[in-house]
Amino acid sequence: MTNSKNSQAFSKTFREALMAYSFDFGGILAGFFVAYYFNIFQLYPWTIAVYPAILSARGMISGLFSGRLGTALHLGTIYPKFFGNTKTFYALFDAVIVITLETSIVMSGVSMLFGSFFWEVSPTGFFDIFAVVVSTMTFGLILSFFTMGVGFTTFKKGLDPDVIEYPIMSTVADIFITLCYILTLSLYTISKYAVVLVALFHICLSFYIVIRDFRKNEFVKTIKESFATLVIVAFIVNITGTVLNRINALVEGRKEIYTVYPALIDTVGDVGSVVGSTATTKLALGLLKPSFSSLRDHSKQIFAAWAASLIMFLLFSALSLSVNNMFSFSAFLNFTALLLTANLFAVAAIILISYAVAILTFQKGLDPDNFVIPIESSIADSITTIALLAALFLIG
Repeated sequence: MTNSKNSQAFSKTFREALMAYSFDFGGILAGFFVAYYFNIFQLYPWTIAVYPAILSARGMISGLFSGRLGTALHLGTIYPKFFGNTKTFYALFDAVIVITLETSIVMSGVSMLFGSFFWEVSPTGFFDIFAVVVSTMTFGLILSFFTMGVGFTTFKKGLDPDVIEYPIMSTVADIFITLCYILTLSLYTISKYAVVLVALFHICLSFYIVIRDFRKNEFVKTIKESFATLVIVAFIVNITGTVLNRINALVEGRKEIYTVYPALIDTVGDVGSVVGSTATTKLALGLLKPSFSSLRDHSKQIFAAWAASLIMFLLFSALSLSVNNMFSFSAFLNFTALLLTANLFAVAAIILISYAVAILTFQKGLDPDNFVIPIESSIADSITTIALLAALFLIG
């Protein structure tokens, strides 16, 4: 009977994870936009390096929102509907708006620091980074409504939002925020004032929300716990940008690398989100002991999530080569070997990190959903980028 239940747990997670990961094909579209509009990404010395920070920042916020929403739907503290919802829901939505501005400011500040040392950014470039990052993230707020729609719909359909919601949102976020970044950079070359006005709107809205909600415990708790996360994330993602600059110099315009890059970081982050989110829900329901020894009790979800990612990496290899008119059997074998090597390094690391963050935050009396996906998704970006660089050195 136990073996049957374990088999069912593996099969259910594998099927749902594979279905959710299938949305990562959209990451190929995001990568295609980067390759197609690569001249825009060369406007300033910092534009390609800031790109992972933009992806990670939006992913962190979508991850926090998805994680909190999924657990709350399971616990019944949030209802699966837009109107007439609970105070918890509205406090969480307000917090997302403020956290988005908070994240933008911190990301910009750390990017400026890295820019001074690694990206050859002039002092006047610091204002450019701030205006572009804040405005891009402001446009990205539209994604919050889509996050709610996906969470509510999957829950009503009897699916597990902890498995499905973030993988879908991470891909949609990558495509949308990539387009927002391209739009903002293009607009900035035409009218800096328009971009600055968008940033000022977000600043004013956030101040209004803080003044209105600063006495609400749920709102304040989310803001406080997320701030510690985003400072850590800000440094991690700028390391990612620096490594991506190194890859940019190494690959010399190989379009198949740029095309597949967002899909790779999406999928590795999705593995971490499936492992972490299912663990946080089990912890909240008392189905998993808050200790590292309980990792074996979560092994079916872990291996199911990993197996699904391997299939996706194979498909990414074929699709990336095809859309760039580079497909041949030998090219497929070489590129697949490169991607699977990166998968081996990146996925093993992100599984351990996601589970560790879930356990440690729960043991400290914190809400793991404020930490797990935001941290793992950002670390996943760095780990995947470093793993890709390592695979390039090993395989070429």
